[in-house]
Amino acid sequence: MLDKVVIANRGEIALRILRACRELDIKTVAVHSEADRSLKHVLLADESVCIGPAPSVDSYLNVPVLIAAAEVTDAVAIHPGYGFLSENADFAEQVEKSGYIFIGPRADTIRTMGDKVAAIRAMKEAGVPCVPGSDGPLGDEDEANIKMARSIGYPIIIKAAAGGGGRGMRVVHAEANLLNAVALTRTEALTAFGDGTVYMEKFLEKPRHVEFQVIADGEGGAIHLGERDCSMQRRHQKVVEEAPAPGISLERRLEMGERCAEACRRINYRGAGTFEFLYENDEFYFIEMNTRVQVEHPVTEMVTGVDIVKEQLRIAAGEGLTYKQEDISWTGHAVECRINAEDPVNFLPSPGPITQYHAPGGPGIRVDTHIYNGYNVPPYYDSMIAKLIAHGDDRASAMARMRGALAEIVIDGIKTNIPLHQDICSDAAFLAGGTDIHYLEKKLGL
Repeated sequence: MLDKVVIANRGEIALRILRACRELDIKTVAVHSEADRSLKHVLLADESVCIGPAPSVDSYLNVPVLIAAAEVTDAVAIHPGYGFLSENADFAEQVEKSGYIFIGPRADTIRTMGDKVAAIRAMKEAGVPCVPGSDGPLGDEDEANIKMARSIGYPIIIKAAAGGGGRGMRVVHAEANLLNAVALTRTEALTAFGDGTVYMEKFLEKPRHVEFQVIADGEGGAIHLGERDCSMQRRHQKVVEEAPAPGISLERRLEMGERCAEACRRINYRGAGTFEFLYENDEFYFIEMNTRVQVEHPVTEMVTGVDIVKEQLRIAAGEGLTYKQEDISWTGHAVECRINAEDPVNFLPSPGPITQYHAPGGPGIRVDTHIYNGYNVPPYYDSMIAKLIAHGDDRASAMARMRGALAEIVIDGIKTNIPLHQDICSDAAFLAGGTDIHYLEKKLGL
């Protein structure tokens, strides 16, 4: 097992990694900015190293300083957590070249999965379903484009290859509008981005966001831990997650999970990862792979009993997978609410001191957080301060426990989005299951 690990992150995920290390008898080094001296994991770690001033670019994103922290403490590995440098291939490469273990995939894997075109190509080769499309720029032949749209099936969307920010996209519902839409999008793309290249994809009108958790040893061994539904989103940011996803059969779960595991075997994936899909009419469409531990990993842990972070550490140490696929089963249902230090109405950040904190309890309740009475939430980083997770025998009981926990939790001194979560967890459509990725924004009038 690894002797000593640098935790190259902050907040609740840093504390989560520290706890996993303790269970495996691994010494820990907490790196922190000047603003984070009082973080819980910094106080609990075996050693701590200040890596710079508050701004992330001068501390948590400072690669030479992070590697130096490993050197001066005689650590053997670096765990990046999520966010910051966790999916930075150059960082992973520099860690390995400096003689340390990067607790995550190899740098070339991170690069491949970070390139949308390369990732989709790799997934298609592995048999993972992707959004049907032109797989390249549209040509100038009208008949060829009409034929392609027919084969994909309406509605379709024309996208500018150089687009972004919601510009350079046009949805087409009928063949009569196709050629005009292509021409208009090309003109718009050329004007806005200086590049008139466009491509075509199937347009999904009311998709859900469903993702599959995988763990692989980097030597051709891989398993999946089933799926999560992360459709409750605001501005593409997940708000509530649950496992398993409502309305997806065990047979479908096993089928798609095995496809994801097989993709991991084909690319010799190492560590924990997540395949993200849009899901509509019982069809899955791959959108991207996250090559790290996810914020929402606790819901999967609650229904499978697998400690995903400990598996990351074991694989990095060369011990391989603890589990075989036949060892994995799913019990009950779990839901997670992301608690943010922000105004629940206008969503503006709300940093400052926490004057009172009380964690909820009872059967099936888990709280992943770094806050405590007197902790001062800094204004420099992401506003998430806690994750509240509830597990029950079924979805209804998990939701009931979550409502109880939301009523019990106390975080005073700052504003939080707890009222929003209380609203969501009492919403009839959400409780019925299967709401799409646009539901929350429509509910909020955004």
